[in-house]
Amino acid sequence: MQSPRLGTVLVTGGAGFIGSALSRELAPLSDRWVVLDNLHPQIHPTRQRPDALHASAELVIGDVTSSEDWDRVLTLVKPNVVFHLAAETGTAQSLNEATRHASVNVVGTTEMLDAFSRASHVPQHFILSSSRAVYGEGSWQRSDGSIFTPGQRTHSQLAASQWDFAGATALASESRRTVPAPTSVYGATKLAQEHILRAWTNARDTGLTILRLQNVYGPGQSLINSYTGIVSLFSQWAREGKTIPVYEDGHIVRDFVFIDDVVSAFAAASGRQPHEDDAPFDIGVGGQATILDAATFIANYYSAPTPEITGAFRDGDVRHASCDIERSKAELSWVPEWPVERGLSALQEWIGAQIEAGEPHITS
Repeated sequence: MQSPRLGTVLVTGGAGFIGSALSRELAPLSDRWVVLDNLHPQIHPTRQRPDALHASAELVIGDVTSSEDWDRVLTLVKPNVVFHLAAETGTAQSLNEATRHASVNVVGTTEMLDAFSRASHVPQHFILSSSRAVYGEGSWQRSDGSIFTPGQRTHSQLAASQWDFAGATALASESRRTVPAPTSVYGATKLAQEHILRAWTNARDTGLTILRLQNVYGPGQSLINSYTGIVSLFSQWAREGKTIPVYEDGHIVRDFVFIDDVVSAFAAASGRQPHEDDAPFDIGVGGQATILDAATFIANYYSAPTPEITGAFRDGDVRHASCDIERSKAELSWVPEWPVERGLSALQEWIGAQIEAGEPHITS
């Protein structure tokens, strides 16, 4: 779907992986493209403006949790459209750094809205980058056809290698029928973002579109952040000839969605008229791949050793994450174009070019 000409746009966290890619697609279609980003060293080791950010983007270095930074930004810009991407995204990390994740994801969102209230400005459209993590384990179906929400796998369950829920099969998530039940601090904070923005935009009679993203990967993702981007981490290990360790029994399911498809979904969202009763849109490829599938493809790409099933696990991790994208395709006029193998191959080419150019990356 071709996005129409945008007016003034503000993008929180807009110097990151998704934000930089989005700027290259949509900044040329905007009257003004302003980015608020704190250039966190976990993502931006040099704390410099990313080369991947479109040249026309105006970068304001600031923190979404700072009311002073928000007031400074809103004296410079009165956006028509806000892409709210700023978030701490480490699922495992959030268990041990819960305050950090809640501060950025929840308080950062409320600080943003309070700043708009102080500035007496209501944007026409908020577009939130949410996450499949809000579903937790989602819905499963028993052999008798009944559907239930199993909740979080306990530490004792995982320690006993009981990976699945006995006698049940996982179902693809879809926002209109799958009840959110996050099993990580990160997922809980993303769901809180959705609720906060829904309450504020409904009270202000303005638009909100929520995109629940599956596992996003592709050129441009961080090569130094070990807490996100498992595909990137696997790729770097295999490129060095190392054995990729695979958790549990290897059959953890994910819906890997390529960055270009995510950008096109955001572009489609920006070109629509949001409705008050809009449910969130699920953004993935609508397919399923196991972690072992991805690891095996990457290992074979580099002729690296066969991945090793370790039986290790992460507390709070979900067993099955995939989504039904039929409504998203129909209502956004959007279709993903990158099957997993094509996307993984493109990522390997980009990683190789980055490492050859001397870019920082994980080496152990």
